[in-house]
Amino acid sequence: MARILLVEDNEMNRDMLSRRLARKGYEVVLAVDGDEGVAMAKSQQPDLILMDMSLPVLDGWEATRAIRAEPATRAIPIIALTAHAMDGERAKALEAGCNDFDTKPVDLPRLLEKIEQQMAKRD
Repeated sequence: MARILLVEDNEMNRDMLSRRLARKGYEVVLAVDGDEGVAMAKSQQPDLILMDMSLPVLDGWEATRAIRAEPATRAIPIIALTAHAMDGERAKALEAGCNDFDTKPVDLPRLLEKIEQQMAKRD
């Protein structure tokens, strides 16, 4: 079973997305801010990270850079999740080290496809 780290500060989004991913067969571990997300990436070694970009303590951009800076977590695929669908957001996420980008509200079939694509690249 693939393990996904969901870094999301909004309780409703976190609950909804984690339940839907669990129903699809994923093990989901949770972090509520960027600092916790970096720590959980190191300790849990997930197969993939879903990173909200608007986080307290350490935002998703900085958390992604911190994860990429660590040899133990550098190769974990990261999909940015953001409600900001403006033109430059995707490029900004990729520049920070994310492998892909998706917008909120989450379209689950589209997100699942992106998760599967990233998982396939790891195999």
